[in-house]
Amino acid sequence: MLPWLLALTLAALTGFTVGYERTERNCSISPPYVPSTAVNSTLQLQDLRKKMFPLKISAYIIPGTDAHLSEYIAPRDARMTFMSGFKGSSGTAVVTRTKAALWTDSRYWVQAEREMDCNWELQKDQSVGSIVKWLIAEVPKGGQISFDPFLFSLKKYEEFAISLESTNITFKSVPNNLVDEVWKNRPPLPPDNLIRLPDRVIQRTWQEKVQDIRRQMKETPYEPTALLLSALDETAWLFNMRGNDIPYNPFFYSYTLVTMNEIWLFLHLERVTDELKLYLNSSCRGPLCVQLQSYDSVLGQVQKYVATPLVKMWIGADYTNYALYEIITPKEKLLTSSYSPVLTTKAVKDETEQRILKEAHVRDAVAVIQLLMWLEKVVPEGKETELTAALYVNMCRQKQKDSRGPSFETISASGPNAALAHYSPNNETSRKLTVNEMYLVDSGGQYLDGTTDITRTVHWGTPTAMQKEAYTRVLMGNIEISRTIFPSGTRGVNMEMLGRKALWEVGLNYGHGTGHGVGNYFGVHEWPVGFQSNNIPFTAGMFTSIEPGYYKENDFGIRIEDIAVTVPAKTKFGNNYLTFETVSLVPYDRKLIDITLLSPQQLQWLNNYYETIQRVLGPELDRQKLSEEKVWVQRNTAPITVAESSSNISSSSLPLLTLVFALIQSLL
Repeated sequence: MLPWLLALTLAALTGFTVGYERTERNCSISPPYVPSTAVNSTLQLQDLRKKMFPLKISAYIIPGTDAHLSEYIAPRDARMTFMSGFKGSSGTAVVTRTKAALWTDSRYWVQAEREMDCNWELQKDQSVGSIVKWLIAEVPKGGQISFDPFLFSLKKYEEFAISLESTNITFKSVPNNLVDEVWKNRPPLPPDNLIRLPDRVIQRTWQEKVQDIRRQMKETPYEPTALLLSALDETAWLFNMRGNDIPYNPFFYSYTLVTMNEIWLFLHLERVTDELKLYLNSSCRGPLCVQLQSYDSVLGQVQKYVATPLVKMWIGADYTNYALYEIITPKEKLLTSSYSPVLTTKAVKDETEQRILKEAHVRDAVAVIQLLMWLEKVVPEGKETELTAALYVNMCRQKQKDSRGPSFETISASGPNAALAHYSPNNETSRKLTVNEMYLVDSGGQYLDGTTDITRTVHWGTPTAMQKEAYTRVLMGNIEISRTIFPSGTRGVNMEMLGRKALWEVGLNYGHGTGHGVGNYFGVHEWPVGFQSNNIPFTAGMFTSIEPGYYKENDFGIRIEDIAVTVPAKTKFGNNYLTFETVSLVPYDRKLIDITLLSPQQLQWLNNYYETIQRVLGPELDRQKLSEEKVWVQRNTAPITVAESSSNISSSSLPLLTLVFALIQSLL
């Protein structure tokens, strides 16, 4: 009995549980084990295959997006989720006559195993090449692969078409979405989602923005006569308007067609108020009068326009669906770029946008600090969970000025759940918070002046040496990007490795991106800014997240995420250089920092950042009369010195070891 008692004792002291219920499916046993969180997909697969058979479709592709190729989608567009049960924001499902498979990236592998039943295969490679390879093996020669053209971008269509062109398999769109035809209780379009004007002062009017876009059209050597906007944030930004069609994102279903003399806005007309009509000058005809058209008429209007002589349509290929692309014929009438001029212009914030976005992050920091303070008090009592922590931080945000709710589903994760980069708690999976485990909270808010996103990782007990080193190296990566100086026009991908270098040195890494753009009361993931190969070069006035991490499977997860703005840097010899100014204002967990690993430059940056937190956040805490929060901030942003070495901190683990050995001795 001694080995069993010893294992149980050590498990209790180290925070592990014995005999817990499995949360992931196991399809290799008989009968298969399917957790309660999984969706039974048998009926919807049967119904879909009945629709495929008379159309002679061998395989049907179901992307996890909408007609605007959005990352976050409305419930009525969650076709992949309806068919498979998988709720992740990134994935592609394929259904054949006998099989069903889903492709997603490493952030969602465990989530997919929790949410799908055994009708589905999970493929751990999201590339088009992986999907095509599987399709070629499953679809018979002479078979047909079909899809809804509204859910494919031009780029994705071409990737599939090129990969399949040497096979004896037909790749063909079908006009009606087959999932919609079998989705009996598909959520309707919300009837009361009125489109509204922004509630904050905007520096550029929509008329000024339209004139600027027309100027860029004129300066383009390919001489486009029209610009088609398909991404929801393009239209919302161009006209300074907001909606409620997409969870966490203030967007509304829309398309826009801009020519040198006319503007067509396609939207649900029943949502347009008289005030909005007046705002858009919709009663006149002219270069700055917006003609309102029904949302579903966009195909016909585009076809009508391209049928006229001497026209050329400009589209951003990454966010224009294939249904619109394929009607722009002949192709001599088409001009494509990865992103539209609206997206690239929106990426650079003007003076007003920069100022108010920084102000939003100041108030948001107050909410996150209130969460961390509360958790410090209540976690030792053993009553709170990941879910209650997520609810608490959103409650704190709601109390802040101009709050309009969270900007995404809060990631609140402890222990092994934190090893899942995009885990969000629910009633079935939420774990109790304990001082024996690391805790990661990734959350953000929508405010009338800005969108926020911040991640902090903390430990309320005694972290292991491995946890401290991993945390410190993640922090080093964050600091190295934040303090770097680079020429204006540098691509983020060329400095992305700075976020990984300290981790690589000891054989660690992370499987997600290092950063993304963020908007002014827009999307929390705002393209095309960031550190990936398909992001545009950095110029002054762009906001991006900086978020390296590390995740040890079934143990813990670490991510440190800040939002920063690109600002001019003073250099000794050169001009036109940039650096990052961090606008997130929440201290890091001192207990997890091994000071001996930091370089003098990194330590100096950290102390300068803490001085900034005190200087910028202090007045806001005074304004809100939050004296306890101010004391907490001052304590956690006190200057860090080399004297705070890891050896001094790690000695605090000795009492725990003494307790373990004493208990073992008593058992003997």
